[in-house]
Amino acid sequence: MFINSSLDEVKRRENALKYIASLVKEKGRSSLHDLSGLAGGFPVEESDLKLLETYAGPAYFYQSLQKEGTSHLGGEKVLAFNRTSAAILATILALVKPGEEIIHYLPQLPSHPSIPRSAKLQGALYSEYDNLEDFKLGDKTALVVITGSTMDHQIIPEDEFEKIIQISHEHGINVLIDDASGARLRTVIYNQPKALDMGADLVVTSTDKLMDGPRAGLMAGKIQIIDQIADKAHQFGLEAQPPVVAGIVRALQTFNPQRILDSVKRKDTLHHELNQFMNSFEKTPTGVMISSNNLLKEVKVPENDLLVSEREVATSMAMILLKDHHIVTIPAVGMPGVSTTIRLDLSSRDAESLDNHQICHAIQDSLQKLRKIIFDEEKCLKLLYEPEDCI
Repeated sequence: MFINSSLDEVKRRENALKYIASLVKEKGRSSLHDLSGLAGGFPVEESDLKLLETYAGPAYFYQSLQKEGTSHLGGEKVLAFNRTSAAILATILALVKPGEEIIHYLPQLPSHPSIPRSAKLQGALYSEYDNLEDFKLGDKTALVVITGSTMDHQIIPEDEFEKIIQISHEHGINVLIDDASGARLRTVIYNQPKALDMGADLVVTSTDKLMDGPRAGLMAGKIQIIDQIADKAHQFGLEAQPPVVAGIVRALQTFNPQRILDSVKRKDTLHHELNQFMNSFEKTPTGVMISSNNLLKEVKVPENDLLVSEREVATSMAMILLKDHHIVTIPAVGMPGVSTTIRLDLSSRDAESLDNHQICHAIQDSLQKLRKIIFDEEKCLKLLYEPEDCI
């Protein structure tokens, strides 16, 4: 086995980023095709640059952030963080005492690691459910977290949302919606209400997911609770700094849901074309994906073969896509513990630079190479961890 720890994943990510840096330096940004759905952007204007100062920046952008943020998410007040994970941590530090319990409900287990890790850091108990019949609150429950959309874009039905919020409020417990991509996915494609309009107390979204903002978190909710969380955020340096706030504001101002809607139509055609040579790709709301389990079957790894794991197969495939075809997917560049599903998000800006034929060719070619090297540990180690020239 060649991925044995989170440290290995850190090294894998560093190698992928080094390759991307080399590629962009030698061939320009247009040579890279980020289909992760997390490309984001930093759409600040030239006039913003002189205001990206410690005090002038927050003062200048504050009102715009409140206006655009509450328009996008609802609520009484918004707060910007350097990451969605930072917002979750600040919320748990503010609202949950050591020894109390956090209950997490999501479309499919397991959770994004930021929530259980934050609970552990605070010394809180943690339980998670993906079945409404199993969902239950305890005497020590202090916070309920609902994930609106998983990393693989599965969503919770609206009636389940409302039921969990109702049960939580009957017990006097605050509800945080982790709507990282769901704030747009749920509302634009599935026509679900905004999280706060369904009665939640807090919602947080990632401003780089299905929109062109920086990798940051934006939280909205009731003033009193937001202020409590802001206090913790400032104590630990979790709040977004002026350049990030500027990027969030401009991204919110330019957000256009039409690109998401266009991807819904294109994904059907791409899915059909991929299925001409492999049957394991599934549709997502904005593209296609292949799970690591299905990829194992395509590679024809024998069942119960412990020499190669699902993560290793998916990560290797993602690194081949990156190094041979300059296509960025999450298993290649994601943080340790990231989803092993290879997802091609057609709502990404870079999807416009590739046609379906080019995507299909890249997938087919990468799969053929993967089949040749996956049982050669030396070649896989080189692929994942050794720097490689982009030329």
